[in-house]
Amino acid sequence: MRVPVVQHHSRRRRALGRRALWTGGEFLVTAGVVLLLLVVHQLWWTNREARRGAEHQVHALERQWATQTPAPASTPGGAAGTAPSANTAAGGGSSSHRSANTNAGTIAAAPHRSQAYAILTIPRLHLRVPIAEGVSKPNVLNKGYVGHYPGTQQPGQAGNFALAGHRNTHGEPFRYLPSLRLKDTVRVETSAATFTYTVDKILPQTSAADSGVIRPIPRSIVRPSYGYSRPGSYVTLTTCTPEFTSRYRMVVWGTLTSTRPR
Repeated sequence: MRVPVVQHHSRRRRALGRRALWTGGEFLVTAGVVLLLLVVHQLWWTNREARRGAEHQVHALERQWATQTPAPASTPGGAAGTAPSANTAAGGGSSSHRSANTNAGTIAAAPHRSQAYAILTIPRLHLRVPIAEGVSKPNVLNKGYVGHYPGTQQPGQAGNFALAGHRNTHGEPFRYLPSLRLKDTVRVETSAATFTYTVDKILPQTSAADSGVIRPIPRSIVRPSYGYSRPGSYVTLTTCTPEFTSRYRMVVWGTLTSTRPR
């Protein structure tokens, strides 16, 4: 009977193979855990922190308005400048520091870049969030705020008051924007007045570069059947679509229907 001879190099090969498999398994498990933590951070932690910060800012504005003395009326400023591209969901930009002429008859100073200065309320969505100047991701949108496109009009003014907000992560204030229906109301509160807009047009999907949707007379340049043909006082809400992508934009428009001074 022959006794099998085990070569040392064969043993080493098997040991190295087992070690490589073990190391590869550990790497895959670690990578899986890291990816899971990243998903949890994006889908839960950023929402939690942004919503908490946005709620705190809403309360801060309410306290500020409750204690301030209304500013005296002054001469209205000029019209808004050129509207930016609708795909500038990041990058911010400053507005001109002119006076804002509201229908309430009160002139308020234009906000500084990234300054929270108004509150957006959408009853159907149970939404109440701050509006800040600009659409910078780190300074506005990622804080759970809704951002005002620089160059578009301010609340209550003739023209287009255009806003952007995240649909997913970082507070996702516009997560349920597709739930809005015609005749729903959108309220914008400032230190001067509360402006109520009534939703009357919805564009389910357009190009991220469709700058027509935030022009003074908003009308899609990609889908021209959507939009307005006459001057008016409009609000525009924009967000990414479909969910978890930024390939297209969804747009909701409303027309100013009432103004209530503070």
